[in-house]
Amino acid sequence: MKPPKTKIEPQGSLFHTRLEIICDSSHPLVKLAHHVDWAGLEARFEPLYAAKGRPGIRIRLMVGLTMLQSMHGLSEDEVVNRWPENPYWQYLCGETFFRHEKPIHRADLSRWRKRIGEEGLETLLAETIKLGLQTKTIKPESLKRVTVDTTVQPKNIAHPTDAKLLNRSRVRLVRLAARFGVALRQSYQRLGPQALPAAGRYAHARQMVRMRREVKRLRTFLGRVVRDIDRKMPTDPGQAASLREELALARRLLTQKRSDKNKLYSLHESHVVCIAKGKAHKPYEFGNKVSVAVTNQECFVVGMKSLPGNPYDGHTLGHALEQVERLSGQKPERCYVDKGYKGHGVTATQVFISGQRRGITPTIRKELRRRNGVVPVIGHQKREGRLDRNFLRGVFGDQANALMAGIGFNLRAILRKLRLLFALLLAMLGLWTGSKTITRELHHAWNCPREVLLPALA
Repeated sequence: MKPPKTKIEPQGSLFHTRLEIICDSSHPLVKLAHHVDWAGLEARFEPLYAAKGRPGIRIRLMVGLTMLQSMHGLSEDEVVNRWPENPYWQYLCGETFFRHEKPIHRADLSRWRKRIGEEGLETLLAETIKLGLQTKTIKPESLKRVTVDTTVQPKNIAHPTDAKLLNRSRVRLVRLAARFGVALRQSYQRLGPQALPAAGRYAHARQMVRMRREVKRLRTFLGRVVRDIDRKMPTDPGQAASLREELALARRLLTQKRSDKNKLYSLHESHVVCIAKGKAHKPYEFGNKVSVAVTNQECFVVGMKSLPGNPYDGHTLGHALEQVERLSGQKPERCYVDKGYKGHGVTATQVFISGQRRGITPTIRKELRRRNGVVPVIGHQKREGRLDRNFLRGVFGDQANALMAGIGFNLRAILRKLRLLFALLLAMLGLWTGSKTITRELHHAWNCPREVLLPALA
């Protein structure tokens, strides 16, 4: 059933405190709550609910929790547990009175993301772009100059080794066989845990011949279990389908070679690929590639796209620019990329590659130097937006985590802008009244020293 509309109760309560009394009207989250187009978001997501049945959770509450989770890089448990402690969070989510209980179950957030899908998360990213324009965090003409780059979004998996994968596949098959009543000739539940640490010890001691012998034993154990289950396949279609899916992964693991492409690196995340980015401290990363598009002037995120597999950067530029135009409503005129985008094939937008000499004017040269500004944006998303380790499951989890990292980065930039506006107001008030407490007030409002802000006011 469609969720109820968010409304502010005009009637007071004897036993509850109104949030508008608790919250400071100059707080950035209060100002953000007044800028967001909640009615438009409710109209966008309301058709996703059924007409009959149990009433759904309020859309503003779910959107607000998603924004807070993206903004602070929290898990579902953390954002739900911390919500009753913060009145400003409750004000952003549309509450009238302060609540002491948890708003939802933690699993409701993952169900909400699956309900709205990738298009719904892109709608939230587009809303942050509108908020950036309203709060003057970015200028409208900045949307015509964008910078595009790619990064790796590592998945939350263990470092893949042959010994780990072979033993883990055998354990999963034995567990499924026991669940479906398939009597195995031998499960190797004692020999498998003996061979796995032995292979690790031999590898650590550089005794590669003995290490390969233990890995071969693990491969033999898995092959025998696979053949035994194949001979005793149950007649139930559902059980047989589950076993066949797991057997396909096991056979893929048994037949793959070291030099093969599209290898299996994780059993529960079979789409994970190995990406080499040339980092000295981390030569290989296991996950998927993500395209990041930011404005060239303010480095404000205007596009985040998960790219399954390991495609060539130049082949992804057209899709990235198409997403920027769809979310911002403005077609980019100039795009700045690094040398990995050679051979991109984009003709509708002027593309300038790092190190290019032909057709470079002084303005374009200046904008091309700002191309490196996308690197700290990616760093902040990895540090603060959970882009460094993706805990969400499946291909949709890759898309959702990338978009939420972009949403969180934009919201943090908007909140900094709102704090700056309040700090400037305090500064002008302090200069007009001759107050000597300007440094303390500015440090409290924006954490900005006086010698930095006063030249900006002059």
